[in-house]
Amino acid sequence: MRIWLKNPLAVLATDAGGGIVIEGGRIVELVPAGGTPETPVDQVVDMSAHVVIPGLINTHHHFYQTLTRAFPPALNRELFPWLQALYPVWARMTPEDLALGMRVALAELMLSGCTTTTDHHYVFPKGCEHGIDIEVNEARALGMRGVFTRGSMNLSAKDGGLPPDSVVQDRDDILADSERLLSTYHDAADGAQIQIALAPCSPFSVTRDLMTASADLARRHNARLHTHLAETHDEEAWCLETFGMRPLDYLDETGWLGADVWLAHGVHFSDPDIARLAHAGTSVTHCPCSNMILHSGHCRVCELEAAGVTVGLGVDGSAAQDSSNLMQEVRQAFLLQRHHYGVSAVTHLDALRWATEGSAACIGRGADLGRIAVGMAADLACYTLDELRFSGHGDPIAALVNCGAHHADRVMIAGRWTVWDGQIPGFDIAALRRDHQRASARVQHA
Repeated sequence: MRIWLKNPLAVLATDAGGGIVIEGGRIVELVPAGGTPETPVDQVVDMSAHVVIPGLINTHHHFYQTLTRAFPPALNRELFPWLQALYPVWARMTPEDLALGMRVALAELMLSGCTTTTDHHYVFPKGCEHGIDIEVNEARALGMRGVFTRGSMNLSAKDGGLPPDSVVQDRDDILADSERLLSTYHDAADGAQIQIALAPCSPFSVTRDLMTASADLARRHNARLHTHLAETHDEEAWCLETFGMRPLDYLDETGWLGADVWLAHGVHFSDPDIARLAHAGTSVTHCPCSNMILHSGHCRVCELEAAGVTVGLGVDGSAAQDSSNLMQEVRQAFLLQRHHYGVSAVTHLDALRWATEGSAACIGRGADLGRIAVGMAADLACYTLDELRFSGHGDPIAALVNCGAHHADRVMIAGRWTVWDGQIPGFDIAALRRDHQRASARVQHA
Protein backbone atom coordinates (compact mmCIF):
# COMPACT_ATOMS: atom_id res chain seq x y z
CA MET A 1 0.00 0.00 0.00
CA ARG A 2 1.38 3.39 -1.04
CA ILE A 3 0.53 6.20 1.39
CA TRP A 4 1.06 9.88 0.63
CA LEU A 5 1.51 12.06 3.70
CA LYS A 6 0.47 15.19 1.86
CA ASN A 7 1.59 18.79 2.28
CA PRO A 8 2.90 18.87 5.87
CA LEU A 9 2.96 22.21 7.65
CA ALA A 10 6.74 21.66 7.84
CA VAL A 11 9.04 18.70 7.40
CA LEU A 12 12.60 18.15 8.58
CA ALA A 13 13.88 17.02 5.19
CA THR A 14 15.12 18.55 1.94
CA ASP A 15 12.71 18.93 -1.00
CA ALA A 16 9.79 17.28 0.79
CA GLY A 17 7.42 20.23 1.17
CA GLY A 18 4.75 18.31 -0.77
CA GLY A 19 5.02 15.33 1.49
CA ILE A 20 6.34 11.81 1.90
CA VAL A 21 5.31 8.60 0.16
CA ILE A 22 5.43 5.41 2.22
CA GLU A 23 5.37 1.84 0.95
CA GLY A 24 6.30 -1.43 2.62
CA GLY A 25 7.41 0.29 5.80
CA ARG A 26 9.90 2.47 3.93
CA ILE A 27 10.07 5.99 2.55
CA VAL A 28 9.95 5.58 -1.23
CA GLU A 29 9.53 9.17 -2.43
CA LEU A 30 9.87 12.76 -1.25
CA VAL A 31 7.43 15.09 -2.96
CA PRO A 32 8.61 18.68 -3.60
CA ALA A 33 6.41 21.58 -2.55
CA GLY A 34 3.50 21.96 -4.98
CA GLY A 35 4.16 18.56 -6.53
CA THR A 36 2.40 15.21 -6.61
CA PRO A 37 3.80 11.65 -6.34
CA GLU A 38 5.42 10.25 -9.46
CA THR A 39 3.24 7.13 -9.37
CA PRO A 40 -0.32 6.62 -8.08
CA VAL A 41 -0.94 6.15 -4.36
CA ASP A 42 -3.55 4.10 -2.50
CA GLN A 43 -4.16 6.52 0.35
CA VAL A 44 -3.72 10.24 0.94
CA VAL A 45 -3.33 11.58 4.49
CA ASP A 46 -3.68 15.34 4.94
CA MET A 47 -0.73 16.54 7.04
CA SER A 48 -1.27 20.28 6.60
CA ALA A 49 -1.59 20.78 10.36
CA HIS A 50 1.48 18.70 11.24
CA VAL A 51 5.20 19.31 11.64
CA VAL A 52 6.91 16.08 10.57
CA ILE A 53 10.33 15.02 11.82
CA PRO A 54 12.18 11.69 11.91
CA GLY A 55 11.05 9.49 14.77
CA LEU A 56 13.09 10.28 17.86
CA ILE A 57 15.56 7.65 19.09
CA ASN A 58 16.25 7.21 22.81
CA THR A 59 19.70 5.79 23.49
CA HIS A 60 19.69 5.45 27.28
CA HIS A 61 16.96 4.53 29.74
CA HIS A 62 16.07 2.28 32.68
CA PHE A 63 12.38 1.44 32.19
CA TYR A 64 11.84 -0.17 35.60
CA GLN A 65 12.67 3.12 37.31
CA THR A 66 9.24 4.55 36.42
CA LEU A 67 8.17 2.70 39.59
CA THR A 68 10.31 4.96 41.78
CA ARG A 69 9.87 8.46 40.42
CA ALA A 70 10.31 11.28 42.94
CA PHE A 71 11.09 8.69 45.64
CA PRO A 72 11.55 10.78 48.82
CA PRO A 73 14.65 9.03 50.29
CA ALA A 74 16.46 9.51 46.96
CA LEU A 75 15.58 13.18 46.43
CA ASN A 76 18.32 15.81 46.52
CA ARG A 77 21.18 13.30 46.43
CA GLU A 78 24.09 12.84 44.06
CA LEU A 79 24.59 9.58 42.15
CA PHE A 80 26.23 7.23 44.68
CA PRO A 81 23.94 7.99 47.66
CA TRP A 82 21.00 8.15 45.24
CA LEU A 83 21.76 4.59 44.09
CA GLN A 84 22.25 3.37 47.65
CA ALA A 85 18.80 4.69 48.56
CA LEU A 86 17.16 2.94 45.59
CA TYR A 87 18.88 -0.44 45.26
CA PRO A 88 16.97 -2.03 48.20
CA VAL A 89 13.68 -0.76 46.75
CA TRP A 90 14.37 -2.12 43.28
CA ALA A 91 15.19 -5.49 44.86
CA ARG A 92 11.49 -5.82 45.80
CA MET A 93 10.19 -5.74 42.22
CA THR A 94 8.16 -8.65 40.83
CA PRO A 95 7.73 -9.65 37.16
CA GLU A 96 4.31 -7.97 37.21
CA ASP A 97 5.89 -4.77 38.53
CA LEU A 98 8.51 -4.88 35.80
CA ALA A 99 5.91 -5.30 33.07
CA LEU A 100 3.95 -2.28 34.30
CA GLY A 101 7.04 -0.14 34.70
CA MET A 102 8.22 -1.03 31.22
CA ARG A 103 4.79 -0.47 29.67
CA VAL A 104 4.60 3.01 31.16
CA ALA A 105 8.07 3.93 29.90
CA LEU A 106 7.35 2.67 26.38
CA ALA A 107 4.00 4.41 26.15
CA GLU A 108 5.36 7.69 27.49
CA LEU A 109 8.26 7.59 25.05
CA MET A 110 6.02 6.81 22.08
CA LEU A 111 3.57 9.58 22.94
CA SER A 112 6.49 12.03 23.00
CA GLY A 113 7.47 11.08 19.44
CA CYS A 114 9.97 8.30 20.11
CA THR A 115 9.96 5.43 17.60
CA THR A 116 13.09 3.53 18.68
CA THR A 117 14.37 3.12 22.20
CA THR A 118 17.11 1.39 24.07
CA ASP A 119 16.79 0.20 27.64
CA HIS A 120 19.64 -0.55 30.02
CA HIS A 121 18.10 -3.15 32.31
CA TYR A 122 20.60 -4.29 34.92
CA VAL A 123 18.54 -5.16 38.03
CA PHE A 124 17.32 -8.76 38.18
CA PRO A 125 15.80 -9.47 41.62
CA LYS A 126 14.90 -13.04 42.50
CA GLY A 127 12.00 -14.10 40.28
CA CYS A 128 12.76 -11.41 37.67
CA GLU A 129 15.55 -13.22 35.85
CA HIS A 130 13.61 -12.89 32.57
CA GLY A 131 13.30 -9.11 32.71
CA ILE A 132 14.59 -8.62 29.16
CA ASP A 133 12.01 -11.08 27.81
CA ILE A 134 9.30 -9.04 29.53
CA GLU A 135 10.36 -5.80 27.90
CA VAL A 136 10.73 -7.39 24.47
CA ASN A 137 7.12 -8.59 24.77
CA GLU A 138 5.96 -5.14 25.90
CA ALA A 139 7.74 -3.42 23.00
CA ARG A 140 6.28 -5.83 20.48
CA ALA A 141 2.78 -5.26 21.86
CA LEU A 142 3.13 -1.50 21.28
CA GLY A 143 5.00 -1.77 17.99
CA MET A 144 8.07 0.06 19.27
CA ARG A 145 11.54 -0.62 17.90
CA GLY A 146 14.03 -1.48 20.63
CA VAL A 147 17.65 -2.22 21.37
CA PHE A 148 17.38 -3.92 24.73
CA THR A 149 20.66 -4.13 26.59
CA ARG A 150 21.23 -7.05 28.92
CA GLY A 151 22.75 -5.16 31.82
CA SER A 152 24.63 -6.85 34.62
CA MET A 153 26.09 -6.37 38.08
CA ASN A 154 28.27 -8.96 39.81
CA LEU A 155 30.37 -6.77 42.11
CA SER A 156 28.50 -6.16 45.35
CA ALA A 157 29.37 -4.05 48.37
CA LYS A 158 31.03 -7.01 50.12
CA ASP A 159 33.38 -7.32 47.10
CA GLY A 160 34.24 -3.63 47.05
CA GLY A 161 31.48 -2.52 44.67
CA LEU A 162 28.48 -0.29 45.27
CA PRO A 163 25.30 -2.44 44.91
CA PRO A 164 24.02 -4.71 47.71
CA ASP A 165 24.05 -8.51 47.38
CA SER A 166 20.30 -8.57 46.70
CA VAL A 167 20.65 -7.10 43.18
CA VAL A 168 23.81 -8.72 41.85
CA GLN A 169 24.12 -11.99 39.91
CA ASP A 170 26.73 -14.65 39.33
CA ARG A 171 29.08 -14.09 36.38
CA ASP A 172 28.28 -17.41 34.73
CA ASP A 173 24.54 -16.88 35.09
CA ILE A 174 24.86 -13.43 33.50
CA LEU A 175 26.82 -14.73 30.52
CA ALA A 176 24.51 -17.70 30.01
CA ASP A 177 21.46 -15.45 29.96
CA SER A 178 23.24 -12.99 27.66
CA GLU A 179 23.97 -15.80 25.22
CA ARG A 180 20.35 -16.96 25.39
CA LEU A 181 18.97 -13.48 24.71
CA LEU A 182 21.32 -12.86 21.80
CA SER A 183 20.43 -16.20 20.26
CA THR A 184 16.69 -15.73 20.79
CA TYR A 185 16.02 -12.09 19.95
CA HIS A 186 18.93 -10.31 18.32
CA ASP A 187 18.26 -9.31 14.72
CA ALA A 188 21.25 -7.63 13.12
CA ALA A 189 19.47 -7.04 9.80
CA ASP A 190 18.53 -3.67 8.34
CA GLY A 191 15.03 -2.70 9.47
CA ALA A 192 15.09 -4.87 12.60
CA GLN A 193 12.48 -4.25 15.25
CA ILE A 194 14.26 -5.96 18.16
CA GLN A 195 17.96 -6.06 18.88
CA ILE A 196 20.00 -7.07 21.93
CA ALA A 197 23.18 -5.44 23.23
CA LEU A 198 25.28 -6.31 26.27
CA ALA A 199 25.70 -3.72 28.99
CA PRO A 200 27.66 -4.37 32.19
CA CYS A 201 26.34 -1.58 34.37
CA SER A 202 29.41 0.44 35.36
CA PRO A 203 33.02 0.11 36.52
CA PHE A 204 31.90 0.09 40.16
CA SER A 205 29.35 -2.73 39.81
CA VAL A 206 30.99 -5.38 37.60
CA THR A 207 34.27 -7.29 37.61
CA ARG A 208 36.97 -6.83 35.02
CA ASP A 209 36.44 -10.39 33.84
CA LEU A 210 32.74 -9.76 33.18
CA MET A 211 33.59 -6.67 31.14
CA THR A 212 35.97 -8.57 28.86
CA ALA A 213 33.76 -11.67 28.58
CA SER A 214 30.72 -9.55 27.69
CA ALA A 215 32.66 -7.77 24.95
CA ASP A 216 33.81 -11.08 23.46
CA LEU A 217 30.28 -12.52 23.55
CA ALA A 218 28.63 -9.46 21.97
CA ARG A 219 31.15 -9.37 19.15
CA ARG A 220 30.62 -13.04 18.36
CA HIS A 221 26.94 -12.21 17.81
CA ASN A 222 27.49 -8.95 15.89
CA ALA A 223 25.84 -7.06 18.74
CA ARG A 224 26.74 -3.75 20.35
CA LEU A 225 28.05 -2.82 23.79
CA HIS A 226 26.83 -0.18 26.23
CA THR A 227 27.71 1.03 29.71
CA HIS A 228 27.72 4.07 31.98
CA LEU A 229 31.04 5.90 31.95
CA ALA A 230 32.57 9.15 33.18
CA GLU A 231 29.29 10.21 34.77
CA THR A 232 30.54 11.62 38.09
CA HIS A 233 33.66 12.64 39.99
CA ASP A 234 32.87 9.84 42.47
CA GLU A 235 33.21 7.28 39.67
CA GLU A 236 36.56 8.70 38.64
CA ALA A 237 37.84 8.67 42.22
CA TRP A 238 36.63 5.08 42.67
CA CYS A 239 38.41 3.93 39.50
CA LEU A 240 41.64 5.64 40.52
CA GLU A 241 41.53 4.06 43.96
CA THR A 242 40.45 0.60 42.79
CA PHE A 243 42.21 0.20 39.42
CA GLY A 244 44.88 2.89 39.57
CA MET A 245 43.50 4.44 36.38
CA ARG A 246 40.76 6.75 35.13
CA PRO A 247 37.47 5.34 33.72
CA LEU A 248 38.42 5.59 30.02
CA ASP A 249 41.77 3.89 30.66
CA TYR A 250 39.89 1.04 32.34
CA LEU A 251 37.50 0.83 29.40
CA ASP A 252 40.41 0.61 26.99
CA GLU A 253 42.17 -2.03 29.05
CA THR A 254 39.09 -4.25 29.02
CA GLY A 255 38.73 -4.09 25.23
CA TRP A 256 35.79 -1.73 25.14
CA LEU A 257 37.09 1.14 23.04
CA GLY A 258 35.55 0.51 19.64
CA ALA A 259 33.00 1.62 17.06
CA ASP A 260 30.49 -0.93 18.39
CA VAL A 261 30.31 0.80 21.80
CA TRP A 262 28.14 3.68 22.97
CA LEU A 263 28.54 5.21 26.41
CA ALA A 264 25.95 6.85 28.64
CA HIS A 265 26.70 10.32 30.05
CA GLY A 266 30.37 10.96 29.22
CA VAL A 267 30.43 14.02 31.45
CA HIS A 268 34.01 13.93 32.72
CA PHE A 269 36.09 13.26 29.62
CA SER A 270 39.34 15.19 29.26
CA ASP A 271 40.61 16.50 25.93
CA PRO A 272 42.88 13.44 25.48
CA ASP A 273 39.92 11.20 26.38
CA ILE A 274 37.82 12.83 23.67
CA ALA A 275 40.56 12.34 21.09
CA ARG A 276 40.77 8.64 22.01
CA LEU A 277 37.01 8.22 21.73
CA ALA A 278 37.04 9.82 18.30
CA HIS A 279 39.91 7.62 17.12
CA ALA A 280 38.08 4.49 18.31
CA GLY A 281 34.70 5.54 16.87
CA THR A 282 33.02 5.16 20.27
CA SER A 283 29.79 7.17 20.69
CA VAL A 284 28.35 9.09 23.64
CA THR A 285 24.77 9.53 24.80
CA HIS A 286 23.98 12.90 26.36
CA CYS A 287 21.44 12.77 29.22
CA PRO A 288 20.98 16.42 30.20
CA CYS A 289 18.08 16.22 32.67
CA SER A 290 19.61 13.37 34.66
CA ASN A 291 23.00 15.07 34.76
CA MET A 292 21.40 18.26 36.02
CA ILE A 293 19.14 16.66 38.64
CA LEU A 294 21.96 14.54 40.10
CA HIS A 295 24.47 17.39 39.74
CA SER A 296 26.76 15.10 37.78
CA GLY A 297 28.20 17.78 35.54
CA HIS A 298 28.02 18.95 31.95
CA CYS A 299 28.60 16.74 28.90
CA ARG A 300 31.06 18.48 26.55
CA VAL A 301 28.94 17.98 23.47
CA CYS A 302 30.56 20.60 21.26
CA GLU A 303 34.09 19.37 21.98
CA LEU A 304 32.99 15.78 21.39
CA GLU A 305 31.42 16.59 18.02
CA ALA A 306 34.30 18.82 16.95
CA ALA A 307 36.65 15.89 17.53
CA GLY A 308 34.42 13.55 15.51
CA VAL A 309 32.62 11.73 18.32
CA THR A 310 28.99 10.88 17.56
CA VAL A 311 26.55 12.24 20.16
CA GLY A 312 23.04 10.88 20.75
CA LEU A 313 20.36 11.67 23.28
CA GLY A 314 18.81 9.70 26.13
CA VAL A 315 16.21 10.35 28.80
CA ASP A 316 17.99 8.12 31.36
CA GLY A 317 16.03 6.38 34.09
CA SER A 318 12.77 7.82 35.30
CA ALA A 319 14.04 7.84 38.86
CA ALA A 320 16.94 10.04 37.74
CA GLN A 321 15.04 12.64 35.75
CA ASP A 322 11.45 11.55 36.49
CA SER A 323 10.21 11.58 32.90
CA SER A 324 10.40 9.41 29.79
CA ASN A 325 9.63 12.25 27.39
CA LEU A 326 12.26 12.42 24.68
CA MET A 327 10.97 15.61 23.06
CA GLN A 328 11.32 17.40 26.39
CA GLU A 329 14.87 16.02 26.58
CA VAL A 330 15.57 17.56 23.16
CA ARG A 331 14.60 20.98 24.51
CA GLN A 332 16.63 20.50 27.68
CA ALA A 333 19.70 19.49 25.68
CA PHE A 334 19.25 22.57 23.50
CA LEU A 335 18.95 24.90 26.49
CA LEU A 336 21.80 23.39 28.49
CA GLN A 337 24.26 23.29 25.61
CA ARG A 338 23.21 26.73 24.32
CA HIS A 339 23.70 28.14 27.84
CA HIS A 340 27.18 26.62 28.02
CA TYR A 341 28.49 27.24 24.49
CA GLY A 342 26.58 30.28 23.25
CA VAL A 343 23.98 31.23 20.67
CA SER A 344 26.18 30.72 17.64
CA ALA A 345 27.38 27.26 18.68
CA VAL A 346 24.12 25.35 19.28
CA THR A 347 20.81 25.58 17.42
CA HIS A 348 17.45 23.83 17.69
CA LEU A 349 18.47 21.77 14.66
CA ASP A 350 21.51 20.46 16.54
CA ALA A 351 19.31 19.25 19.39
CA LEU A 352 16.93 17.52 16.99
CA ARG A 353 19.90 15.98 15.18
CA TRP A 354 21.25 14.50 18.43
CA ALA A 355 17.92 12.75 19.01
CA THR A 356 17.62 11.45 15.42
CA GLU A 357 20.75 11.02 13.26
CA GLY A 358 23.11 11.07 16.24
CA SER A 359 21.14 8.54 18.23
CA ALA A 360 20.72 6.29 15.19
CA ALA A 361 24.50 6.24 14.71
CA CYS A 362 25.04 5.45 18.42
CA ILE A 363 23.12 2.20 18.06
CA GLY A 364 24.55 1.35 14.64
CA ARG A 365 21.36 2.16 12.75
CA GLY A 366 22.42 5.17 10.69
CA ALA A 367 21.66 3.32 7.46
CA ASP A 368 17.94 2.85 8.15
CA LEU A 369 16.86 5.17 10.97
CA GLY A 370 17.13 8.81 11.98
CA ARG A 371 16.48 10.65 8.70
CA ILE A 372 13.61 11.37 6.32
CA ALA A 373 15.07 10.17 3.03
CA VAL A 374 14.25 7.66 0.32
CA GLY A 375 15.08 4.14 1.48
CA MET A 376 14.92 4.93 5.17
CA ALA A 377 12.44 3.30 7.52
CA ALA A 378 9.08 5.07 7.69
CA ASP A 379 9.51 6.10 11.33
CA LEU A 380 8.02 9.56 11.83
CA ALA A 381 6.93 11.85 14.64
CA CYS A 382 4.23 14.41 13.78
CA TYR A 383 3.26 17.36 15.98
CA THR A 384 0.50 19.93 15.77
CA LEU A 385 1.03 23.53 16.86
CA ASP A 386 -2.47 24.17 18.16
CA GLU A 387 -1.63 24.86 21.82
CA LEU A 388 -1.27 28.36 23.24
CA ARG A 389 2.45 27.78 23.74
CA PHE A 390 2.89 27.80 19.94
CA SER A 391 0.64 30.72 19.08
CA GLY A 392 2.59 33.35 17.15
CA HIS A 393 5.32 31.02 15.92
CA GLY A 394 7.18 31.82 12.72
CA ASP A 395 9.36 28.76 12.13
CA PRO A 396 7.35 25.58 12.83
CA ILE A 397 10.37 23.32 13.35
CA ALA A 398 12.09 25.78 15.66
CA ALA A 399 8.79 26.11 17.54
CA LEU A 400 8.91 22.41 18.48
CA VAL A 401 12.08 23.02 20.48
CA ASN A 402 11.84 26.68 21.50
CA CYS A 403 8.18 26.59 22.51
CA GLY A 404 8.35 23.20 24.21
CA ALA A 405 6.54 20.52 22.21
CA HIS A 406 5.98 17.53 24.45
CA HIS A 407 3.25 15.35 22.92
CA ALA A 408 3.12 13.94 19.40
CA ASP A 409 -0.24 13.95 17.63
CA ARG A 410 0.74 11.12 15.27
CA VAL A 411 3.57 8.60 15.31
CA MET A 412 4.44 6.14 12.55
CA ILE A 413 6.76 3.15 12.99
CA ALA A 414 7.66 1.02 9.97
CA GLY A 415 4.79 2.57 8.02
CA ARG A 416 2.16 1.83 10.68
CA TRP A 417 0.43 4.48 12.79
CA THR A 418 1.10 3.73 16.47
CA VAL A 419 -0.23 7.07 17.73
CA TRP A 420 -3.22 8.84 16.16
CA ASP A 421 -4.81 12.04 17.43
CA GLY A 422 -2.53 11.92 20.45
CA GLN A 423 -3.64 8.44 21.53
CA ILE A 424 -2.24 4.92 21.23
CA PRO A 425 -5.12 3.07 19.54
CA GLY A 426 -6.72 0.49 21.81
CA PHE A 427 -4.51 1.42 24.75
CA ASP A 428 -6.14 2.21 28.11
CA ILE A 429 -3.90 4.89 29.62
CA ALA A 430 -6.16 5.43 32.65
CA ALA A 431 -6.09 1.75 33.60
CA LEU A 432 -2.34 1.58 33.10
CA ARG A 433 -1.78 4.64 35.28
CA ARG A 434 -3.96 3.18 38.03
CA ASP A 435 -2.25 -0.23 38.00
CA HIS A 436 1.21 1.28 37.74
CA GLN A 437 0.63 3.62 40.68
CA ARG A 438 -0.50 0.70 42.84
CA ALA A 439 2.61 -1.28 41.92
CA SER A 440 4.78 1.74 42.61
CA ALA A 441 3.25 2.21 46.08
CA ARG A 442 3.83 -1.44 46.93
CA VAL A 443 7.45 -1.43 45.74
CA GLN A 444 8.26 1.83 47.52
CA HIS A 445 6.57 1.01 50.83
CA ALA A 446 6.70 -2.79 51.19
